[in-house]
Amino acid sequence: MERKRLTITLRKDLLPQVDEIIDGAKIRNRSHAIEYLLLQSLRPRLSRAFILAGGEGIKMRPFTYEMPKSMLPVHNRPILEYIIDLLRNNEIREIIILVGHLGEKIKNHFGDGTKFGVKISYLEEKKAEGTAKPLLKIKKFVRNQPFLVIYGDILAEINLQEFFDFHQGHGNLASVALSSVAEPSSYGVVKLRGDKILGFEEKPKKNQKLSRLVSAGIYILNPKVINYVPNKAYSMLEEDVLPQLARESQLFGWPFEGQWFDVGTPEIYERVLKEWKK
Repeated sequence: MERKRLTITLRKDLLPQVDEIIDGAKIRNRSHAIEYLLLQSLRPRLSRAFILAGGEGIKMRPFTYEMPKSMLPVHNRPILEYIIDLLRNNEIREIIILVGHLGEKIKNHFGDGTKFGVKISYLEEKKAEGTAKPLLKIKKFVRNQPFLVIYGDILAEINLQEFFDFHQGHGNLASVALSSVAEPSSYGVVKLRGDKILGFEEKPKKNQKLSRLVSAGIYILNPKVINYVPNKAYSMLEEDVLPQLARESQLFGWPFEGQWFDVGTPEIYERVLKEWKK
C-alpha cells in the first residue's frame, strides 16, 4: 500500500512505549509502530456475533438427553461460557444465540448477558433449519456490518480482531478461520490457493495427500452473504453457501495456531477434559 512521508512531533515520554511494541518481525521499526498504533485506534471493529447452539447433539448422547451440547461442562464451566469469554475478550459484546433443543437451559444460565459483560438476545428455533437458514432472521441484528458466526460447540484460542483485519484486507464477502489437524479424514479439508479457498474435500480417505487445514467453525461474513442462503426449509452453510462463495472467488481462509476443538463426539469431549487450558 502506498505510503506518504511525514514529520511528526511526539511527547518524549511516549517514545519508550512506542518502542516497546517493536519486535523486528510484525512491528519492524518506530515508524511502523506508530502506524500500527494508529490503525489499532482508527480501524473498524468486529462487534457482533451469532452463535449457533440449536442442534440436538445426537452424536453426544447420552450427555445431550439432559442438556444442550454447548452447555456440557469443561473444568466446571459450560463450553458456551468459554465462547462468550472469547467474544468479550475480543471486544465483541453484541451477541445473538440460536437456541433449540433444551434452549431454556442456555437462556436461564446466560440471561441477557449482563453478568458476563455482554448483551445477549436469542433466536428460538422451533424445528431444525440447518446452519444457514437462521441467517435470514438476523438481518436487523447485523445492521449492514460484517459479523462473526461461530458454532456453539467450538473451543478455540484465536485472536478474532486479527481475523477481522484479514477479512477487511481481502475485501471479499466471507472468511473462514482454519485450524490444522493431525487426522483430517473426519473433517472437510480446505483446498487453498494462497489465501483463497477453492473448495472443500469432505472426509477424504486417510491415504489422500491433502492439506491438513480444516474449517474451525468460525466465520466472518458480510451481510450480502445472507442473499446466498437458498429459499428452502433446511440449508447448511457448509453445503449450500460456502461452496457457492468459493466458486465465485468470494471465500478466503485464515489459518491460526491456537488450541482448537470441535466438541462433536464423546471421544473429542474426553480429550477436551484432559487437554483444554482452563
